[in-house]
Amino acid sequence: MNTQQESYRDTLATVDSKGKRVWIFPKMPKGKFYEYRKYLSYIFLVILFGLPFLKYKGEPLVLFNILEGRFIIFGVPITHQDFYILVIAAIIGVLFIVLFTVIYGRLFCGWVCPQTIFMEMVFRRVEYAIEGDANAQRRLEKAPWTTEKVFKKTLKHSIFVFVSILIAHTFLSYIIGVDEVWALLSTSPSEKMTGFIAMIVFTAAFYGVFAFLREQVCTTICPYGRLQGVMVDEKSLAVTYDFVRGEPRGKLIKPRDGKRSDCKDGCSTCVDKGGMCPADALKFELDNVTNSPKKGDCIDCDLCVQVCPTGIDIRDGIQLECVNCTACMDACDEVMVKINKPTGLIRIDSYERVIDAKKTIWNKRALAYTAVLVILIGLESFLIASRTSIEILVLRTPGQTFIDSGDGNITNLYGYKLINKTRDELEIKIVFDGKHKIEHTFVGEAPVLKPNQKTEGSLFLKINKNDLKERSTSVNVQVFDKKGRLLDKTTTKFLGPIK
Repeated sequence: MNTQQESYRDTLATVDSKGKRVWIFPKMPKGKFYEYRKYLSYIFLVILFGLPFLKYKGEPLVLFNILEGRFIIFGVPITHQDFYILVIAAIIGVLFIVLFTVIYGRLFCGWVCPQTIFMEMVFRRVEYAIEGDANAQRRLEKAPWTTEKVFKKTLKHSIFVFVSILIAHTFLSYIIGVDEVWALLSTSPSEKMTGFIAMIVFTAAFYGVFAFLREQVCTTICPYGRLQGVMVDEKSLAVTYDFVRGEPRGKLIKPRDGKRSDCKDGCSTCVDKGGMCPADALKFELDNVTNSPKKGDCIDCDLCVQVCPTGIDIRDGIQLECVNCTACMDACDEVMVKINKPTGLIRIDSYERVIDAKKTIWNKRALAYTAVLVILIGLESFLIASRTSIEILVLRTPGQTFIDSGDGNITNLYGYKLINKTRDELEIKIVFDGKHKIEHTFVGEAPVLKPNQKTEGSLFLKINKNDLKERSTSVNVQVFDKKGRLLDKTTTKFLGPIK
């Protein structure tokens, strides 16, 4: 690690001293970690594009219709009355990100984040396939506008637009449902102008992000990257350069076989020094990684910088621009194998473990976060499991007192509200019980619950006057389906005369 100066932290690798954008041309990564990321990205892409098409009982399996307040999570409709479940889920999500970052650094960004998956595993691979690797892309960028350049640029951006359209349609499917998206595609734009405009805006946004903003989203826009500096510490895991083993770094100089072509005096010293000219002998002894114990394992090949999608040098230390994509790990391991050195000079580790390998990643803060996270996940699971399919509310009509019917009974007027959270029409039975015999009469017809709808009405409750011993009496209200299963229950108050 460079401990002499840290001026690199004052600038971004993607912006020059004049504030002008420095376009990054990362070398195409290869290696076992890249292969792991590639297969993991395939799984995520299949889930992302396939989930909107999955349905349960005619409804989307997952829906986040913020505009209409309709949410469905794995077949479970979440109504306004269940909004607390979403709030707790959001808290769990935030805490999980904090906990994950405290322990594993920014690994989420490089392996799971949709921005990275689409950028590195879709758009960047299209670019490699059409324009070639990093050097070929640089040459093409600097070349004049020939027929070949126009063809390649047009083909690349046409595919970019097409993929952006697919992403936009998928994104909108999570909001309004795949059926509504299909209706947008099968009708004239003038008939569904709002949806058509939304589709254009989403497509333009995704195309702009992946074709032009690219790594700037991770380095300057995403708030998670900025928060990383607050959440990580010396115990956090991250893609880390082992400066203890790697420094001081130096170029690997191979000895020459035979005489130099520019040898003037024809001396035989080069043979005694392993085929090296006397002019290079001292430099070989000082700089050769293989022979000099003063040098570290890093041969300063800069391949770790060349493959970095954000243009940083991981050897400078942990930086907020690093998304932990592990591309530098693959590049470094390949070099270490070639020079017969152990792999893992750049690896996922903590700063503390680089200094002292005996240290563990677990600490009191990580354990505390884990305990809170487990409790919240348990609470969320309990709330979902105990969530009722309907919800009932029965309240005395405001401003109304009890009614003495003159036949020895006292009557109260109530308003009721029933919310059906299911996709099915329900026939229900409402039972009122307590310490006394209670009769009830609906104003109008008995309620029938329509799918995903609210039913309201009024009813009368009647209790014999002689049974009422107090001014206010508790009444239990239970709702059963036609099979006799309890769906929900609540309590209300019955008002009677003062004894």
